[in-house]
Amino acid sequence: MKVVLPPNIFWQLLYVACIAIPYIGNFELTFFTWSLTLVLTIQKKYSFEIIKLLLPYVIILIMAFISHFRYKDTEFYFVFRDITYLSKPIIGFLVGYQLFKYNHKFAMNMIVNTGVFIAVFHIYTIFSAIFIHHARTVADLRFYSGYFSDYEIYVVLLLIFHKEFGLEYSKKKLYILTAIVGFSALMYLSRTNFLQVMILYLALKGIFAVNKKSIIIFASLFITGIVAYSAVVNSNPRRSAKGFEGLLYKIQVAPLEPFKTHINRKDYKDFNDNYRSYENIQTIRQVSTDGTMAILFGRGLGSKIDLKQYVYLGDMRLRFISILHNGFMIVFLKSGLVGIFVYLYTIFFFFINRKSTNPKVRMINLLFLGTGIFLFISNWVFLGFYNLTETKSILIGLLIAYRKYLIDNEKHTIPASVS
Repeated sequence: MKVVLPPNIFWQLLYVACIAIPYIGNFELTFFTWSLTLVLTIQKKYSFEIIKLLLPYVIILIMAFISHFRYKDTEFYFVFRDITYLSKPIIGFLVGYQLFKYNHKFAMNMIVNTGVFIAVFHIYTIFSAIFIHHARTVADLRFYSGYFSDYEIYVVLLLIFHKEFGLEYSKKKLYILTAIVGFSALMYLSRTNFLQVMILYLALKGIFAVNKKSIIIFASLFITGIVAYSAVVNSNPRRSAKGFEGLLYKIQVAPLEPFKTHINRKDYKDFNDNYRSYENIQTIRQVSTDGTMAILFGRGLGSKIDLKQYVYLGDMRLRFISILHNGFMIVFLKSGLVGIFVYLYTIFFFFINRKSTNPKVRMINLLFLGTGIFLFISNWVFLGFYNLTETKSILIGLLIAYRKYLIDNEKHTIPASVS
């Protein structure tokens, strides 16, 4: 049997590589692959939409670069590393946007197929964790097989709303693909991913439009959430528990973990359960001690926060850190309050969408709306698009290009307005 490869097979494989490599956890390899792809796919023209999204990230990077000249204690290595970290979203959006040109006929299928590939690999690592590394707790399972996957959540939603996005699968194939990606996404056991799928699902259902139906649904979800959380608290899960009870304990502490204003770092339990808040507190304190200019414009590239004690982060034992868990705080550290206001636009961007007669455009707009809402949460715990292992920036860039392609091929387009 003769195997016929699609003419754009190279570009499809390049897209798969750009999405899959960050899951390995090697940022240098990710940055190299994304940068190489950026150069290989560079274009002469770019839409106003992608420029609007890129510009705030560029401004934040430039502000951080200028601010670092006020401080003489910065090391070149950390300055260079911050440049790569802060430019990651810029490169990611452009890579996705540019790759669409070579994959526009198969873009949605390519997104789904890549998600299935990642899911299969993740399921393999789950079995490897259980049967080879003998993982028996939630913490061990996540340590060996991964902590979260934004990309797979988007793919699950695309499969659920396959008709609206124009994806044509037989029922059997649809069930198989959804089961594979859905199981993989579930087994990350990520609280943030659970919230993400709920927010994106509600957005795609049009629930975030303010009307009687949406108010009733939100009220019901709020009451259900309060009751469910109360049940978790009343069950009094043990901090040292394993398995499902351990997951319940994490759910119990999750709402306050990033927002506490006082942490006793000598209390092991308080410090570990609320470490993200501790990072935020130290960042605000140490930037504030450098005066008004630091508060307004940050401490620049290469700036670090002193944790006042050594902490194990992953497989490293650190006291001084330059990358935080909070997207807002890392922007505050590097480019100050002015940078924060600029950064807020990168979230607001997803709330302003150009309406269209094309149902696929409408679905992309709703997906972007959900993305904007989720980013408020993601930036508090996962750095948003600055996260070193996230890949959704490529997906978003590709969808921006796809939406422009759909609108450009319409005969009638409704003027811009808020979705």
